[in-house]
Formats: sequence, C-alpha cells, structure tokens
Amino acid sequence: MNSTASYDVSQIDRWQKNRQKAFKAIPATGKTIKYLGKEFLVYPNTFWPFTDSQPLVRTLKVKPGESTLDVGTGSGVIAVFSCYAGAAKVTAVDINPAALKSAKHNARLHGFDKIMRVKRSNLFDQLQGETFDVITANLPFRDKAAPDVVARSQWDTDFQTNTRFFQQVGAHLKPGGRIYFAHSNFGAVKQIRQLAKENGFSVRAMGSASADKAATKTFFVFLIKPLRRDLDA
Repeated sequence: MNSTASYDVSQIDRWQKNRQKAFKAIPATGKTIKYLGKEFLVYPNTFWPFTDSQPLVRTLKVKPGESTLDVGTGSGVIAVFSCYAGAAKVTAVDINPAALKSAKHNARLHGFDKIMRVKRSNLFDQLQGETFDVITANLPFRDKAAPDVVARSQWDTDFQTNTRFFQQVGAHLKPGGRIYFAHSNFGAVKQIRQLAKENGFSVRAMGSASADKAATKTFFVFLIKPLRRDLDA
C-alpha cells in the first residue's frame, strides 16, 4: 500500500484530538454506530467503529471451527465480524474498561455472547498458554505520547504497544496461524514492517479504504505470517 501519500501532520493531530473528545462526550447510555450494514453500541471513552478497520473486516478469512483473538478490541467490532465469519471461539481483549463494556454489549446484541469471550488484558498478559488460528489487531497507528486511555486507542507512547505485540504474538499463534493487522498511511508503516521482520514474520499488504476523497486518511490491512524456517538448517 502507498504509505507516502501526502497528509498534514497538524491536521491529523486535530482530527484525532477531536475524535477523542467525541469518544468522551457521548451519553452514559451510549451511542449507536452503523458500520458495514450492522449496528454497534459504544459507551463513553470507547473507540468507535470507523473506516480504519474496514479493510481488515472485508479481508478477514476464518475457516469453520477456527479460533480467533482480537487484540485491542475497542467496541468489539472486529471480534463480532470474526463470529459472523464462522469462528468457533473468539476472544476479545482490551485494557480500557469502557471498551470491554461496549464489546460485551455488542457480543450480546449480535447473539454471539456464547462464542465471544471479552477479557481485560494488556495485549497477551492474561492469555498465558493460549494459542489461536487467527489474530486480529487494530492498534494505535502513531508513535505519539498518549495522556489517557482514550488517547491510547490512537497513539502509542514510544511505540511500546506495537513493539510488545510483535515480540509476543508468535507464542500465541497455532501452527499455520496468521495475523490480520490494520494500519494507515499516516502511521508508522516502516516501523511496523521492521518490527515484523525482526520478529520472524512476513508482511503482505491487502485491501485499503479511504476516509476522505483526497485520500489523506487511507487505511489498509497487512496479512502477517511467520516465516518458514528450514528445519534442516
């Protein structure tokens, strides 16, 4: 995907800050968001379903009976679509209590509360020993200091979350497992590719979608797989 498209950093900053204010300002009873023909409820301080995850959702392939893990689930939208795709078991994790409340509600709303487990975890901390066929992630795109849990849905202080993800994700993939990883043209694309390479993964860019006609905010998905190693080497 083209990661060098022109965009104004200050404009992206303003846009993201305004979105964070909107996430915080909705009523305590929540707000209904329409997304890819379905409805989701988000409570205050939860990242809303948006164009950023659409390439991932549209590209996602889950074989019948497979297990999936959605890291940084937010409203649970990707996890819910994993259920629709045919996953037998879906785990959705986040560190934000408001996001967990939203994700649990949406699992029930779509009738997947017996398939979809929502759990508080900082990445893989509460998943020791668990492995999955498919791991999905829509982590913060930018290496920028995040002052609170809402900002952490968009900014990754010192890129700590993304770095830990790639260092640890391999231990949670079953043989033949794969990762669907959302990203954007205004994110740290080179760093993501480098982290993946350093930790033994191949990266292939898949579909994309733009949030504006000028394509200043373009989102895409990487299909990431462990590199094959020569067992005779």
